[in-house]
Order: sequence, then C-alpha cells, then structure tokens
Amino acid sequence: MKIKEILNRQRTISFEFFPPREADGVPAVVDVADRLQRFAPDFVSVTYGAGGGTRAFTEDITMRLKRREDMEVMAHLTCVAQDRDEVHGVLERLKAAGIENVIALRGDRPQGTEDDPPSEHEFAHATELIQHMRANFDFGVAGACYPEGHTESTSLQSDIAYARMKQDLGADFLITQLFYDNAHFYALQERAAAAGITIPIIPGVLPILSTPQIRRFTSLCGASIPSQLDARLDRFAEDNRAVREIGIEHATRQAEDLWSNGVPGIHFYVLNRTYSVSHILSDLHIGGHGGD
Repeated sequence: MKIKEILNRQRTISFEFFPPREADGVPAVVDVADRLQRFAPDFVSVTYGAGGGTRAFTEDITMRLKRREDMEVMAHLTCVAQDRDEVHGVLERLKAAGIENVIALRGDRPQGTEDDPPSEHEFAHATELIQHMRANFDFGVAGACYPEGHTESTSLQSDIAYARMKQDLGADFLITQLFYDNAHFYALQERAAAAGITIPIIPGVLPILSTPQIRRFTSLCGASIPSQLDARLDRFAEDNRAVREIGIEHATRQAEDLWSNGVPGIHFYVLNRTYSVSHILSDLHIGGHGGD
C-alpha cells in the first residue's frame, strides 16, 4: 500500500532503522523491527549509507521487512556519488520486490569527496531523483524537509522553495530532519503554507541516547539544542543512562505536543534500539500504538 493512502485515512506512527556496516548485522536490525511491531507502526523505513555505502544491506532489510504481511515499508534512496543507471537499477530491484514506497534523498558524499561537484552522470539533487521516479515508476514518493533549514541552504525561504519543488515534481508527503524545539516545526508549517505546500509534513523525532552522540548529530545536520536541554545534557554527559532518560522525557513531551496540535504523523528515528521509543509510546497512549 502506498503511504499516501494511509495518510488519507489516519494519522501515522512510523519508525526508521539504519543498516549495519556488515552483513552479519542484518538479522539484528530485523529483530528490532519485529520487537517494535507490537506498537503497530503504520510504516517503517530503512536508511541508505553515504554514497550508497550500505546499499545492499538497505535493500536486504527493506525486502525482508516487506515480506511481513502486517508491515508497510519505505526504502530510502540517495543519489549522490552514484550514476543514474545505478540508481535506476536499485529502483528496478525495489519494484521487483514489491516495494511501493521510496523516500528520495540527495544524501551526503563519501568522506573525502564532500567538495566534489556532481558528475554529469549523477542526479544532482533529490528533485531530479523524484522527477526520474515519477517518469519511470509508480512508487509512492516521499521527500525530506528541514525545520531549521538544510546546512547548504542560503536562507529558510530558499529552503522551503526546494520543498515546494519536491511537491510540484510529485512527492506525496515530506518527513522532517530531527529537531528539539517544536517551535521550529510550527514555523516550518507556516513557511510551507505560505509557499503553497499542501502535502502532509511529518515531524521526525530522535530520542537522545548520549550527549556526545547528539552533539555530533546536530552539528552535522544543522539542528540546534534548546539551552535548557543542552545544560542538562552537559550535566550528565558522562552518564548515558541518565541522558537516555532525559531523552525519553524530552521526546515524550515533544511528541505529545505535536500530536495534540494535529500533526499528520510522527516518524521516530529509533537508532535500531527499542527501549526509548517503547517507553515513549507507552506513555503517549496514542490509540492503536500503545503496545498493549
């Protein structure tokens, strides 16, 4: 089923997993997805490594999960550092496996090639990948958007213009980058409405697991940490267990506020862990997703 059809019927809860570095780690990711299935996610997704570095594992996990009758799966696909024929081949394999949903992303270049310009054989932007998918396939298509702006955007207005372009080229819905202040998401909604974006925008929530990790993540993607939360993370920087509990508390408050304000869904970046998101959803009491 295409995710846009689910979104037309109901608000969604979804989970995002990432592939391991080695093939022997694939069963563990599938096991995490199986254990989280008790929360009845409306869909799950599997990320793609920089430059497609874990492409084979992404495809493997996506296809394994798709074979479960009660689980809708969205594949991630990045186009950076891969030629158009390679990307087209991935799409062909996903189609043959019965995958119906793909999120189109540019992605990050492999380490050491960050400043290299795209070759004439690559899709330079996610918008070009969306256009290619719409011209050649019948996938449900998602795109990404950025509450605090993409790190390469010259302004928030330029950033939202790209989001509008994704809609115009055929994206069915958008999922946001992580953020820790809901005000950034609501401001994104206002910019999107002013720009004529009418497709659903699903907020992405990442429960914090450790202070160094989230500092690294936010520095890479350009997200900010609210000062009060940052102070707590600094205080317990050496105590990952305490930071995990802080992360659960903050993400629960975020999700509760977002849900009460009518978001079309919440997409949890679970980092292949069950503990935090299990506690969050058990505390939220969202109908059908409590794990009972």
